[in-house]
Amino acid sequence: MSDVRDVIIIGSGPAGLTAAIYAARANLAPLMIEGVTWGGQLQLTTEVENFPGFVDGIMGPELMQTLRDQAARFGTEFVTDNVDRVDFSARPFRVWVGDREFRSHSVIISTGATAKMLDLPSEQRLLGHGVSTCATCDGFFFRGQEIAVVGGGDSAVEEANFLTRFASTVHLIHRRDSLRASKIMADRAAANPKITFHWNTVVDEVLGDGRVEGLALTDTTTGVSSTLPVGALFVAIGHDPNSSLFTGQLALDENGYLLTSGGSTSTSIEGVFGSGDVVDHVYRQAITAAGSGCQAAIDCERWLESQHAGAH
Repeated sequence: MSDVRDVIIIGSGPAGLTAAIYAARANLAPLMIEGVTWGGQLQLTTEVENFPGFVDGIMGPELMQTLRDQAARFGTEFVTDNVDRVDFSARPFRVWVGDREFRSHSVIISTGATAKMLDLPSEQRLLGHGVSTCATCDGFFFRGQEIAVVGGGDSAVEEANFLTRFASTVHLIHRRDSLRASKIMADRAAANPKITFHWNTVVDEVLGDGRVEGLALTDTTTGVSSTLPVGALFVAIGHDPNSSLFTGQLALDENGYLLTSGGSTSTSIEGVFGSGDVVDHVYRQAITAAGSGCQAAIDCERWLESQHAGAH
């Protein structure tokens, strides 16, 4: 049994690592339980060009390593493993990694979200090489090319509209015969001459070696297979917040996102704070996650101060 810590941070994407930098500089000696695969979704991206401060862009994994090194420099302690369960019913809060129990006065949750994928081996192989889950991150790289978006909800239609700024044609592939997106979004897409709709169509395979060269498609009504030459595939079928650990302990919305209150990062339990994509289903950017990690650390520090719990 370890001593009671000031703060434990669960998760290690831009939100968690920024929270760690701020918490460590506030002398809170944070313990970050970073997960077996640390670094969040940016570990799956190649080049990041929209993170402020990097004129020529930076590779996703390199950016995460830089943030991690910075957090370590100020004294963050890391456990490279997954949290198995938590108990927020009483303070100090308890967090388990296997048989090891850690206790703390406060917790910052930054477990992120996972993009839903098509579950194709070729999709995994080409992730970051033309297969993407973020148009605002990667659309710029495919200027003048034909590209595809798969999905039929608001996010898919929004991505398709956004991508017409760069692409010569955007192929919107949907397995049904009508969009699930809101009427205003659907109408906007229908009116966009650069969007071509492929109804009742599923993606069987992403084609290409080292980069995306096309898609193998099947029409679900006729069974006819075809090939669509495109330079990129944007998968926009939604995200799942990584919040199952907290079910029954913290308030979540109907989609599983952590609820925070009143413009702060405070969750439904005093002393537990939420940041990054496990809270945010709107922006989902590295920079907004980092910003909310900063907010969580400041909220946490002020709360500890008010409790006189921090060992200062």
